[in-house]
Amino acid sequence: MAPAPAYGARTDTAGAISTAPAGSGSAFGTFGELLQGALPHPQGDFLVTFPLARWATAVFHPVPGRPGVQVRPAHKAKSRRVAEAVLAALGSTDGGLLEVAGDLPEGKGLASSSADLVATVRAVGAAHGRAFTPAETEDFLRGIEPADGVMYDEIVAFHHREVRLGRRLGVLPPLTVVAHDEGGQVDTVAHNRAARAIDSADRAEYALLLDRLTAAVACADLLEVGAVATRSAEMNALRRRRAGFAHLRALCREVDGLGLVLAHSGTMLGVLLEAGDPALAGKTEHIRAGCAALGGETSVHRSLGGGDSWSPTAVPAHPTELEI
Repeated sequence: MAPAPAYGARTDTAGAISTAPAGSGSAFGTFGELLQGALPHPQGDFLVTFPLARWATAVFHPVPGRPGVQVRPAHKAKSRRVAEAVLAALGSTDGGLLEVAGDLPEGKGLASSSADLVATVRAVGAAHGRAFTPAETEDFLRGIEPADGVMYDEIVAFHHREVRLGRRLGVLPPLTVVAHDEGGQVDTVAHNRAARAIDSADRAEYALLLDRLTAAVACADLLEVGAVATRSAEMNALRRRRAGFAHLRALCREVDGLGLVLAHSGTMLGVLLEAGDPALAGKTEHIRAGCAALGGETSVHRSLGGGDSWSPTAVPAHPTELEI
């Protein structure tokens, strides 16, 4: 892992690390990616986030005089590692208890792991009176695993393998996703290691798609956003077979949906709809009924938009599935 950046720790009048109360942090997930591919230059792998109104949460309880971090649940080892990196950067020799929770299922392509890590950085920082910028948060995550750009409160193009910002795109109105889960889990790290190289023709197309998407987000052209997301899903389906792809595309056309959105390194594929569509309930039910033939699970999600609280201090309670 790259050396952690050095930040000034909060001290008391004697110059020692202050005892801090518990700190909390949250980070949203993403419903897969609006676009994922590679640009025509080295280290050009990128994704475009699709922020989702579902969160990971973390609470850090400092334990003065006791080194090391204990994490619950115990399998969140990467969250423990990033908590230790933050403490080291703050100059703290104290440890603590880290509790990680939320409503993002693991291995489905909703950025649960990245959200856990970002929420952890925020929680440990909060416990020590320190807020970190998105760029500083990238520094902590880099070297732990490829990560999504969920430290930015907007849609971003993000170089996930290098854990660095590509470009900021802005915010869209809230959208609804009716999603089919093909089942199982995908390990993001293993997936990225096994990914096949993208040829020069596809890289050129991905560059054009990114420019199209950037312009579409800037003017809230939802049909163009849907068209780009669909094309990204189509290109990915040529590299990795997706059960139900043709079926979901047909359902999208039947309800006059905006397009398809894919968890490129996950198990979900969804139909994009306008959240404010007066016919939303009927369209949602039509897609649900149509997905029954595929087996698996169908769920409904809402994206984050203008006016939403993207990183709330107190995360609102959300059902596993959005009610329409």
